[in-house]
Amino acid sequence: MNPSLPDPLAPQTLDHALALHADFYRGEAMLERDRTAVFACSWQLVGHESALANAGDHVVTDIAGLPVIVIRDTEGRLRAYHNVCRHRAGPLATCDGKAAKVLRCKYHGWTYTLDGVLRSAPEMQTAEDFEVSDVRLPELRVDTWQGLVFVAGDGAPSFAAFSAGFDAPLRGLSPKDFVFHKRFRYEVACNWKVYCDNYLEGYHVPHIHPGLNSLLDYRQYVTETLDWFSYQYSPLQSDAGLYGDGDAVYYFIYPNTMLNLLPGRLQTNRVLPLGADRCIVEFDYYYAASDSADAEARKQADHDFAHQVQDEDIEICEHVQRGLASGSYVPGRLNPLRENAVFHYHELLRAAYRK
Repeated sequence: MNPSLPDPLAPQTLDHALALHADFYRGEAMLERDRTAVFACSWQLVGHESALANAGDHVVTDIAGLPVIVIRDTEGRLRAYHNVCRHRAGPLATCDGKAAKVLRCKYHGWTYTLDGVLRSAPEMQTAEDFEVSDVRLPELRVDTWQGLVFVAGDGAPSFAAFSAGFDAPLRGLSPKDFVFHKRFRYEVACNWKVYCDNYLEGYHVPHIHPGLNSLLDYRQYVTETLDWFSYQYSPLQSDAGLYGDGDAVYYFIYPNTMLNLLPGRLQTNRVLPLGADRCIVEFDYYYAASDSADAEARKQADHDFAHQVQDEDIEICEHVQRGLASGSYVPGRLNPLRENAVFHYHELLRAAYRK
């Protein structure tokens, strides 16, 4: 890093803030730092309670290299485990499922109860001092907000502290009773933080998203930051065949979760690293339950419009990654009015890296 620049991890103030140094967006060492300092110490969105309605219902995911399974146990509790058998690291499940009675490793058949305790291990009778009930799956914390399910390791704050203030910006757009509709996955040739940075400000909207800009009121576009999240708000005007009129609220939940709330729709985005300069973005769509022709047409219009916005974001994020890798870039000044949420995010990252 350039020795003439300030300490890149020192706390900054918004009125004089610089963006993160390019080195934070490249290299395998930085990726490992993100896994240990950020992902292992944060709450991660894994899905919606509607996919976990009954005992044995489960979802599988991956959080920066850690396979995870979330399941509802026989007592009705949500449990989150490492999806890694204690024998030789095989998977307990390879896809989402319903009504599982047990968790059985796909590799050698070791079988666990829904409480995460090993129940049977084929042909292990001759192993001395081996007791199946002594073997347990490592467990993560799990909690919910407005129907959304989050998991975290021991390094994260309490969920109450983490989610403080989440309800206030909703403006009547609660997704609690929505149902899952469809998932789209996009692979983007940029560091995962580049994509998050881009999401965190409306500064680029008039320049990158002409269609979206026509629906939002940039003059009333407001961004607020709280402890572990920020949100962007604008009045919305659109055709009744898309969203109609109302509010648009965009949550960013540290470190990598986005909630896009529009009338009648929730879209969640999870940004997960695939490498130092690649990430995957999962888009999950949720709507109020309806199978009417009009509702289906609005869903398709929503998908088409979101694909257009996403294509625009992908293109600029990949350009930014090339710029960060070029050796030309030195940290630039942030716009205090329009990039306050970027500053807030960078300060949370700096604090995590300092630890």
